[in-house]
Amino acid sequence: MSETERVGELESALIMRARTLAEEYLERGRRSADHVMEDANARLRLREEREVLAAKSDAERSYRRRVQAAELKLQEEIDHLRWTLAQSVLDGLNDRLEALVADNDRYLPVLKALLKQGIDAIDAPELVIRVSRNDLEWLREFWDEFAQELAPGRKLVLSDEALETAVGGALIHTPDDRMRVNNTFEGRCQRLREATHEQVMESLFAGAGPMGVLFNG
Repeated sequence: MSETERVGELESALIMRARTLAEEYLERGRRSADHVMEDANARLRLREEREVLAAKSDAERSYRRRVQAAELKLQEEIDHLRWTLAQSVLDGLNDRLEALVADNDRYLPVLKALLKQGIDAIDAPELVIRVSRNDLEWLREFWDEFAQELAPGRKLVLSDEALETAVGGALIHTPDDRMRVNNTFEGRCQRLREATHEQVMESLFAGAGPMGVLFNG
């Protein structure tokens, strides 16, 4: 083989080698590009997923806020209705109590229960009972028998000092007035008003920061 032929074969071999290396580099480049694209797509999907999750979380928080606001408004309306109904009932009590007092058959068991409750609440051998002027007049007629039925073995004194502003019920106290139970209709109505007012106020403000402390400690 001549020198020229050997040079030609070497050049051919070099060209083949160069082509092979070029193809390898191109293949590596394609694989690298594919990898970069896959990584970029994965990062894009991850970012999109995070954005979707963040949007869902924001939507859920917004929904919960709207629900809580609606529940609060509904509770306020219920409390207002409860307060209005309670006030309506309390405002109409006087007429109903006056009608009750006018019916002795219905009123006597009620008066007896109020007296019994007040008497049992005070641990004393002697008690003074004050009633309205109307009740004083008819209770005098059978007081001794009535008192023995209410508290056997204890002394119950029916005071001649009538409760001028009382519609019905009784004020029970010790002779020194150190212990007393106001079981007049007016006294019980006042306690009912206070309890109702406190219940409504507690419902309105129990979760409202410093106001809630007033009711919950």
